[in-house]
Amino acid sequence: MQRFHEKLSDFKAPNTIILLLALLLFFAALTWVIPGGSYDRVLENGREIVDPDSYHAVESDPAGPIELLLAPINGFTDPVAILIITFVFIVAGAFSIIQKTGAFTRAIQKAAIIFNRNNRLRPFFIPFFIIIFSVMGSVFGMSEEVIIFIPLFVPLALALGYDSIVGVAVPFMGASAGFAGAVVNPFTIGVAQGLAEIPILSGWEFRAGVWAVTTLAAIWIVSSYARWIYRDPVRSPVYELDRSRANEVTAEEKDDRPFTWNQKAILVVFAVGIGLLIYGATSLGWYIREMAALFLALGVISAVLGRLTGNEAANAFVDGMKDVLGAVIIIALSRSILLLISDAQILDTVLYSLSNAIAGWHPVVSAEIMLIVQSVINFVVPSGSGQAALTIPIMAPLGDLVGVTRQTVVLVFQMGDGITNMIIPTSGVTMAVLGMAKIPWSTWAVWLAPRLLWFYLIAVVAIALAVFSGYS
Repeated sequence: MQRFHEKLSDFKAPNTIILLLALLLFFAALTWVIPGGSYDRVLENGREIVDPDSYHAVESDPAGPIELLLAPINGFTDPVAILIITFVFIVAGAFSIIQKTGAFTRAIQKAAIIFNRNNRLRPFFIPFFIIIFSVMGSVFGMSEEVIIFIPLFVPLALALGYDSIVGVAVPFMGASAGFAGAVVNPFTIGVAQGLAEIPILSGWEFRAGVWAVTTLAAIWIVSSYARWIYRDPVRSPVYELDRSRANEVTAEEKDDRPFTWNQKAILVVFAVGIGLLIYGATSLGWYIREMAALFLALGVISAVLGRLTGNEAANAFVDGMKDVLGAVIIIALSRSILLLISDAQILDTVLYSLSNAIAGWHPVVSAEIMLIVQSVINFVVPSGSGQAALTIPIMAPLGDLVGVTRQTVVLVFQMGDGITNMIIPTSGVTMAVLGMAKIPWSTWAVWLAPRLLWFYLIAVVAIALAVFSGYS
């Protein structure tokens, strides 16, 4: 077992960009093997769908060296990719401005200090903060932002009698549970629904129920483990590591700046903005452009309320864009793969083969197979927006062919993406979070793997309900 842990610790996943370039080469080779084919497309309710009885063979156009070299460029210049990339840049920049004001950070820090000062509140520590982080994961796709809270929650968890795994799990698993059960996450739901050609943020009521269940599961998983460790700290897999943390300062000692009225006002404005986002997307027909404009306005208002100078706001905006640069490259490369096989006339052949492979199954089984596929793909493409750009244009028409609604396809995508994000070593966020906590990935993976099955059980049930109810 020790050797197994050592091998896991020594494992270093290839950079996602390298994996995608390898995939691009793989699919370029497939264009010389897979025969060409095409479906007719028809408009139905303003949406282009595949006519399932129209598949016919066409001459393929295999990708040569020139097409292969041009593919990444095409991925950046494709109109759909440009729209998604612009959206991701603007939303990330706006959130960076909000983060710069310290509003979210100060609110969480002040709440943490209250729990640290009053031991009677200890039983509520885990549920309270998991709900907070889950809301942020569900509403604006909190991901990289979790990293800054690890140095706060690890010593806080230790001070309350828990271990550093609890200190990581509260913010990280909380945000991931919200991400998997996202209600209005613009980076996953917004992008995926746009690509699936269904109304942006539609079907949020069903997803709200899924979010509640995933959040309760996270609370139960972390709370039950925390109680077990609290009774006997030696049972913790990071017991020896935590003993060396004895002299680390607590959250209260780290920071005692006030939580200003301006910061509170920013949180109110943000809440109003999210309400406006839901209303605009569901009642006014807003699309990605309008959503990006709303977030830009939230960033500007937050900068004013936060009393940021022009330079501070501009620098924060650019810093936010830098943070998602890797994701933007992944989006473009993912799109380049799709464009390559589409131009080679083999995309519909792939759809035809996949639909025939699962056509004999009940739509519920087909949807669950899609969940497995999305989970596996997330190991290679850990970016939510990037994975949407790669898979939704394939999965959405595949769903049409096998009786799975496009809304369900989006649900499958978000849960397959969100659940695996907690454990995959190819995720920069996962590895950064563990690095901040000084917890080896192998230790985290062994602890989390059996608990991850509960989230997959929720996903399987939610997807089955979506199929049976005709979720649309």
